[in-house]
Amino acid sequence: MTADSTPALVKQADADTDGPAPAAPPAARGPRARNTKAYLKYMAAKIVGAAVSLFAVLVTSFFLFRLIPSDPVKQMTGGRPVSAEQLDSLRRQFGLDQPMWQQFTSYVGDALTGDFGTSFQYHAPVIDKITEALPATLLLTGTAYVLYSALGIWLGTRTAWRNGSKSDRFNTALALTLYSVPSFWLGLLLIIVFSVGVGPIPGMFPTGGLESGNESGFAYVLDVAHHMVLPVITLVAVGYAQTLLVMRSSLLDEMGSDYLTTARAKGLRDDTVRRRHAVPNAMLPTFTLMFVNLGHVVAGQILVETVFSWPGLGGLFYQGLSVPDLPLVQGLFFVFATAVILANTLADLLYPLLDPRVGR
Repeated sequence: MTADSTPALVKQADADTDGPAPAAPPAARGPRARNTKAYLKYMAAKIVGAAVSLFAVLVTSFFLFRLIPSDPVKQMTGGRPVSAEQLDSLRRQFGLDQPMWQQFTSYVGDALTGDFGTSFQYHAPVIDKITEALPATLLLTGTAYVLYSALGIWLGTRTAWRNGSKSDRFNTALALTLYSVPSFWLGLLLIIVFSVGVGPIPGMFPTGGLESGNESGFAYVLDVAHHMVLPVITLVAVGYAQTLLVMRSSLLDEMGSDYLTTARAKGLRDDTVRRRHAVPNAMLPTFTLMFVNLGHVVAGQILVETVFSWPGLGGLFYQGLSVPDLPLVQGLFFVFATAVILANTLADLLYPLLDPRVGR
């Protein structure tokens, strides 16, 4: 018979003799529970620290640009003769006639809701101008970020693993030179050589801008790429040098470790030892640097964008400083600092996942 034919009374008796049902397993204790609790405390501390930093940036962005010795209302008139009544009317329109403490409280309250006010020179909401310029910055700095991060990690690994070789000395010397060169100076040099032309070198690239303005479709994509060549080379040259030096230094510190000697003693190939053991541990400082640079992707490169007349956030910030356009520079400064703070906080939160010793 396939069905259970045991009488119900026998089943009940068996259940009674088996004793009570086993208790639920106790709550997790030991190192794992302590590590989880420590990580949560670590994460809460980092988030609170980021919030305090953001508020400090909000306060700084308000007072810092008011130290500029210039009257924004007079700058807005463009040097045209205007009466004192007209100047007073403009000050009332933009709230510059209010006491400083009242301007500050209004600014903080509006900024916490994403309202950075109205631009003096563009007569448009600051958040709209930021949204309009952000894609150009992300295109330029994002492309450069991917290129110099990959190039820096790859060359930094190879130069450290071949420490003392000719390629190591050449790449290290070149990286130190490029890292010490101001980005705007390098950009100007590239414009002189490859845009204007020097001697037998003809001018091959535009001097600046995002596009020529007369292309469409795939030709437009090629035109934008053509305009991006020199500014991307400028950003990559400086960014890859920094990444290479940090990666090389980290890997050199790991190369004398005992676990690498043990891995070689087990018969692993040299490439396997480098790829599976040395590089992952050496990546921790480079990982932090990459997140710091990730924040600068949004913050843009003010000097490089200005040199190449790139219509991004950096160029917009420079134009705002020239007035000074207080709402615009305050909003941009807050966005720049927020991007860096959030990137650093994200790195801090992910760091314990790569190195369990952090956050205990």
